[in-house]
Amino acid sequence: MTESQSLPKNFGGIAEVEFSSFDNSRILVWPIAYEGTVSYGGGTGRGAEAIIDASRNMELYDEETDAEVYQLGIHTLAESSSLDPPERMMNALYDRAKELISSAKFITMIGGEHSVSGPVIRAHAEKYANLSVLQIDAHADLRDTYDGTPHSHASIMARVVKDLQIPAVQCGIRSISAEEARAIDQLPTRIFWARDIVGRDDWWDDAVDGLTENVYLTIDIDGLDPSLVSATGTPEPGGLGWYEVIGLVRTLARKRNVVGMDLTEYSYVEGQSASAFLCAKLIYKTLAFVFEKETTRVRNV
Repeated sequence: MTESQSLPKNFGGIAEVEFSSFDNSRILVWPIAYEGTVSYGGGTGRGAEAIIDASRNMELYDEETDAEVYQLGIHTLAESSSLDPPERMMNALYDRAKELISSAKFITMIGGEHSVSGPVIRAHAEKYANLSVLQIDAHADLRDTYDGTPHSHASIMARVVKDLQIPAVQCGIRSISAEEARAIDQLPTRIFWARDIVGRDDWWDDAVDGLTENVYLTIDIDGLDPSLVSATGTPEPGGLGWYEVIGLVRTLARKRNVVGMDLTEYSYVEGQSASAFLCAKLIYKTLAFVFEKETTRVRNV
């Protein structure tokens, strides 16, 4: 057995109780096993489990922030299992999200399909005034309903910007229906199309400046190009690169108050561990940026 295989099965493989217990942790990682409205590729129900397993092989030192954010404490919660029908699942997640937010800890949710973000964002909006959402995604997800339910993965941003009237900035979008295209101008959202931003870094400030003081970050991993993450439900070509996403997240964390986050739509495929590792690394680097002012520098240079 290798050293990483012997580590606890929590996010980061954190062995020290002082950095992984609920009471000692600033950050909660909340895995959700759900793919109840998947319409194309499956596997998101096992996505969170695979990402957490991959995270045990990461270095916990982040060279860009020169810090080890795990030392603020990262506690991995028990996985929330799937419920039917979708409405019941969303109600259960909303109740659980409210409970977790009341702990005054930072929630990092790992899906699961993207529909699970809706109730979590709703709970954050009730806690934090002046909230907006930054979405990284290939799809606008603005359909009012899809496959007979308003709780579809294709409708999550309609629930946010239409029902809750939470303003949003959507980055990396490159797939949209005619229904969504007709609705855009009537909704409180701004889209940064992938065709206009891929390969560039001069849009990060513009995107972040369109957000309010408090921001919830939702990352559908298909926002990245499928050459980086092919293990996702609908791998749309022409997506964002690693450093483009990292630059956007860094800019967000340094200019706004990020109050919660999620990463969704990784689809477990046996033998494709690279995609799961990327997801784990992206989550950890995001946390490093969000808590950069609270962590201790390692090199002190």
